[in-house]
Amino acid sequence: MKVLVTGAKGQLGYDVVRELERRGIEAVGVNSREMDITDAARVDRVIKAASPDAVIHCAAYTAVDAAEENEAVCRKVNVDGSQNIAKVCRELDIKMIYISTDYVFDGQGSKAWETEDERRPVSVYGQTKYEGELAVQEILDKYFIVRIAWTFGINGKNFVKTMLKLAETHDTITVVNDQFGSPTYTRDLAGLLADMVQTEKYGVYHATNEGFCSWYDFACAIFKEAGVKVNVVPVTSAEYGAKANRPMNSRLSKEKLTESGFERLPSWEDALKRYIAELNAE
Repeated sequence: MKVLVTGAKGQLGYDVVRELERRGIEAVGVNSREMDITDAARVDRVIKAASPDAVIHCAAYTAVDAAEENEAVCRKVNVDGSQNIAKVCRELDIKMIYISTDYVFDGQGSKAWETEDERRPVSVYGQTKYEGELAVQEILDKYFIVRIAWTFGINGKNFVKTMLKLAETHDTITVVNDQFGSPTYTRDLAGLLADMVQTEKYGVYHATNEGFCSWYDFACAIFKEAGVKVNVVPVTSAEYGAKANRPMNSRLSKEKLTESGFERLPSWEDALKRYIAELNAE
């Protein structure tokens, strides 16, 4: 099997390429220089030249706050780019995995979101990822939409690295305590995507590590695991004052994974322990 992976230099794409190669599956990783996904002709040319059996589409505009002021650019990447890829996949009759997000939901309540729940994004980023989902669903039959959340991995920036970096220069760090979700290790996620791409169990899935916590809880766990002493102060989202609205409730139900026979990911605490060990080994 041969799989083309977009966003191969990004956090998730990097681990997906690594996981596919580890399994002996041929991976063609492309970044924005090699395949600008907003350029339909380039997308057509690169994918057809690679002649893959599937595309795992990890590339996205993910700067949530910046998206509020750069809506056109964000939409070009997340919607038009996804549409361009889906059209080539349809023409070649190959499968596509589109990586989506918890941000397609409005984040109200405390119940875990089911895959078929109504999508009501509250930010530009969330809206464009929702429109990307719609494009994939309208164009393709052979698709997987996989909504993920709170990711951390060895490549690129993430919350864990930010917290550890801040602790080097700050005695006290403020972290929001009213947003809840599941921290997710991209290495674990990559394993699931590699399993998924080899099946025909198409549809919409949620994929995160098991268990829920607040960002504040997560920060405390990071410092404890890393053996770092720092004072973590809980604040509300309103007090923190980010530009874009975030879902307060990002709990995602993974029942669909179980129903389809996919193995659910380990607990986020277990994932964090392995990730800190991976960071220390670098």
